[in-house]
Amino acid sequence: MDFIFELPADARGHTGILVFVCRLSKMVRLAAARKSVTAPQTAQLFVDNVFRHHGLPKAFVSDRDPRFVSHFWQHLFRLLGTRLDMSTADHPQTDGQTERVNRVLEDILQSVCAAEPTKWSTLLPQVEFALNHAVHSSTGFTPFYVNGLRHPRTPLTLPPAFNLGGGEANAEDPRGLKGLRTSVKRNLHSFIETG
Repeated sequence: MDFIFELPADARGHTGILVFVCRLSKMVRLAAARKSVTAPQTAQLFVDNVFRHHGLPKAFVSDRDPRFVSHFWQHLFRLLGTRLDMSTADHPQTDGQTERVNRVLEDILQSVCAAEPTKWSTLLPQVEFALNHAVHSSTGFTPFYVNGLRHPRTPLTLPPAFNLGGGEANAEDPRGLKGLRTSVKRNLHSFIETG
């Protein structure tokens, strides 16, 4: 998880984005935030944007100040009605994956918001969708497909009105669960070997 700040203020005073990236699927979740966002507010953004869809991750990786992360965890687990005792690591781990997403996100927002820079927050759902619908180089699949074994429908993929019947799933289809596991393993091994 990481923040992008110094964006033009939107109508609600947001000047930043809280970015969450799943380390396995590469799924991205985005939430508009104010520069003055507190740890309790960050915890609430996590619950609203990540927890309700995916549950708790096994671990968080962030390059934020360890005291802030500890405060975040305290409020998050208070919101979830449980408890966590944390110890601070000697060396905070940098989240290069999220940093890369941040660069791509900033480029996309500059492109789509050039005419109206203060409208960036209204486009976050579409930008998040686009990021999650793009094939990721390390997995060979889209984050949507890795998470749900399907791609969501878009206006371009809707069937014609006269052809609304569904087809039977093909067990041999490489996009099925068995094929997905095989392909993801092969792609990850290849990605690791090539560096």
